[in-house]
Amino acid sequence: MKKIILASLIMALLSGCTTAGPYVTNISSDGANGLNIEKCKVELNAFLGVVNTGDCSNSSIRLTTNPSR
Repeated sequence: MKKIILASLIMALLSGCTTAGPYVTNISSDGANGLNIEKCKVELNAFLGVVNTGDCSNSSIRLTTNPSR
């Protein structure tokens, strides 16, 4: 019984996925003096050796100049 539990725990550790993030994956101009920022979570499947991105969100930042200078 102990061998089955130990083998199950080892398999769970080897096949588990880890998630990191969110990381900035893309920055682009919006064409109107601003930036579009895309952030996605990164997932590593250690068993398959594959990296996937998902759960993305977009943010916009308006760039302005300081007229008092």
